[in-house]
Amino acid sequence: MSRNREEPVYNRIEEARLARGLSRQELADKVGVHYQTIGYLERGEYSPSLALSLRIAKLLKQEVSELFSLTPFKKGR
Repeated sequence: MSRNREEPVYNRIEEARLARGLSRQELADKVGVHYQTIGYLERGEYSPSLALSLRIAKLLKQEVSELFSLTPFKKGR
């Protein structure tokens, strides 16, 4: 059995984080990860676990589906 490449997870973390006035470090501290992890997530270099996705969404007062998607988000939304 061959391994399929992981499907990318698109996100709006940076947009939501900035709207709440949080730095990467502040968001990372509040959700329990290293600040570099937030950077990796925002750049799409890392896909978050379900638990991390839920913590980020809760902290940013967003629905998970507003922050994460398997298809690219449309610009301006």
